[in-house]
Amino acid sequence: NYVTVFRETPYLLFLRNSIIVAVGSTVLSMIIACLGAYAIARLNFPGRALLARGLVFTYLVPTSLLFIPMFAMMSALRLTDSLHGLIIAYLGFDVPFCTWLLMGYFRSVPVELEEAALVDGCNRITALVRIVLPLALPALVVVTFFSFTHAWNEFLYAHVFTSTNSARTITTGLANFMSADVFFWGPLMASTVMSALPPVIMFLVLQRWVVQGLTLGGVKG
Repeated sequence: NYVTVFRETPYLLFLRNSIIVAVGSTVLSMIIACLGAYAIARLNFPGRALLARGLVFTYLVPTSLLFIPMFAMMSALRLTDSLHGLIIAYLGFDVPFCTWLLMGYFRSVPVELEEAALVDGCNRITALVRIVLPLALPALVVVTFFSFTHAWNEFLYAHVFTSTNSARTITTGLANFMSADVFFWGPLMASTVMSALPPVIMFLVLQRWVVQGLTLGGVKG
């Protein structure tokens, strides 16, 4: 079954597409979320509290209500059936959650450390990169793992926005192992097992930081 998957199906193409989409959306989500969370946590500007609440409300909107208007927007921008279109679509859900989660961790970092860095000549970006981000490493690992697994496992957008094998990810590509009412169970199960390995390996490698990030702040001292 494993040999059949590699030799007779476009599984490697689906795997490549999933890796590109998951890594691309994760990197962009982390960059935007770090900058946004730091701005909301540390800078004073009009509408900061409203923006912070809006992030939570945005994340609570279910995907089943948004895929039709999102498809209309993607079609108008000619982003359907493309990997970069999927990456942009996933940012709408990854960025609000990651930003909201990082805000709490950034607030827990003593502001005196940043003030000392600013006195020594750092600007805001340098203080964020050299002071805040290293101290918030467990939180960064958590949001990275969440963003990656969300993009890796997402099905609805990938199914609606893609129509050819060149842009399909693993979750939608597995439909190739079904023909009418016939299921090719052997190749389907083999590809499913292999598709589950990347998130599992990622969690095993980052387990210590994931657990620390999820429990950090759970006890008030």
